[in-house]
Amino acid sequence: MEPILGSVTLTLSRWQFATTIIFHFFFVPLTIGLGFIVAVLQTAVYRTHDERYEHLLRFFGKLFLINFAIGVVTGIVQEFQFGMNWAQYSAFVGNIFGPPLAIEGLLAFFMESTFLGIWIFGKGKVSDRIHLLSIWMVVLGSSLSAAFILVANSWMQHPVGYKIDHATHQAVMTNFLAIFTNELFLTTLAHVLLASLITGSAVALGIAFYQMKREGSKRVFALGARIALVVFFVASIAMALDGSAQGVVTVKDQPMKMAAAEALYNTKSGAPESLLTIGNLKDQVLFQITLPHVLSLLATNSWNGKVQGINQLQKADVKKYGPGNYVPTVWLEYWNFRIMAGLGAVIIAIAVWGMWLLWRKRLDSSKWFRRVAIYAIPLPFIANTTGWIFTETGRQPWIVYGVLRTSQGVTRNLSPWDVGITFVGFIALYVVLGAVDLAMMLHYSRKDLATINGELPPPDGSSGQEIDSLVY
Repeated sequence: MEPILGSVTLTLSRWQFATTIIFHFFFVPLTIGLGFIVAVLQTAVYRTHDERYEHLLRFFGKLFLINFAIGVVTGIVQEFQFGMNWAQYSAFVGNIFGPPLAIEGLLAFFMESTFLGIWIFGKGKVSDRIHLLSIWMVVLGSSLSAAFILVANSWMQHPVGYKIDHATHQAVMTNFLAIFTNELFLTTLAHVLLASLITGSAVALGIAFYQMKREGSKRVFALGARIALVVFFVASIAMALDGSAQGVVTVKDQPMKMAAAEALYNTKSGAPESLLTIGNLKDQVLFQITLPHVLSLLATNSWNGKVQGINQLQKADVKKYGPGNYVPTVWLEYWNFRIMAGLGAVIIAIAVWGMWLLWRKRLDSSKWFRRVAIYAIPLPFIANTTGWIFTETGRQPWIVYGVLRTSQGVTRNLSPWDVGITFVGFIALYVVLGAVDLAMMLHYSRKDLATINGELPPPDGSSGQEIDSLVY
């Protein structure tokens, strides 16, 4: 009976972890990306004193703050599960994760919170230069916060700079620099920051086009759409380049993950890229559309490079780690990777189309692009989520790749009821938080500019209101 209960506890703990992380990851990219857009707008206000930038700054600044506040709450909630559900894992990685997470709390989050306070309350009380600096420091703090979390996550994916203390069964850091220069961390950090810029700019672009339907605010939001489109385009193109680089690193460090993502069961030289494969779970392909040699080119930068298959990697892992199944869920990896990459291609196409319209001076008048920009808002969120599922489930059965299995990291003496009760509590809380965030974002996104400006004091802070800086 105990093994069955242990299996249920492990499964529920994994579902709880996935739910909390995915929900929190709705907010992180949007906070970083929207913060960057707001910082650009404030820089434009500082340099030009153009009232159109001021209107946009107030509008998107309020959306940024709503998302920031809810995102912080979701981040705090998820930390509780590490001690409750993953005590063995927390004890194992404590010596490794302690420094980066401590720096994240003491440096990045402290910087982010402090300068956010200056930005909110400091308008009219500090110089314009300091006020401008404060929002850029918020963006830097948010990015650093993400970076330190990714240092820890990348170590789970590709552990370096450590040794195992067999007396305590804990990982001990031996090379601080190696952990912070982990090649998987460097490519993942670029990937996450670019995804954040795409997410923030997609939201700003869609909302700007929605607002352009109002004749009175069209001139202002047309300017906002152009700014968001440029960020969207640059980040999308850069993401394609980084995605290629990250693929090469992942094939090198986690070959099983990429083999599963391609449903490549047997090692091949000049391996084709699968556009669509329908098969059973016994390595039998029923239907397939491929691009010859493309997988080898993407994975090895060589037209005829050798890409290892699932069957050969499984045999090698059994020989290295002992008996067991080291293959992640192939269909989960295959489809999540395709949804992520496919949406990435769609996003690039939208960005190129928008830039072509901008170059032809037809961006503001294109009704089709307006519809696409509005309906494309969810695309980066879906791509981010499927990318995260692909990354995390592709590591299985390891919680720390090649070192600690997921089943070894769960808290001992934890019953399914214990996990089930907290799981239900987290779900209930997230439903409430998600509903509040969505309702507030939709409410303020749909407000017309005149209404928002009516709520706000003039840019020079001369209204005499004590809380004038809360306008953002």
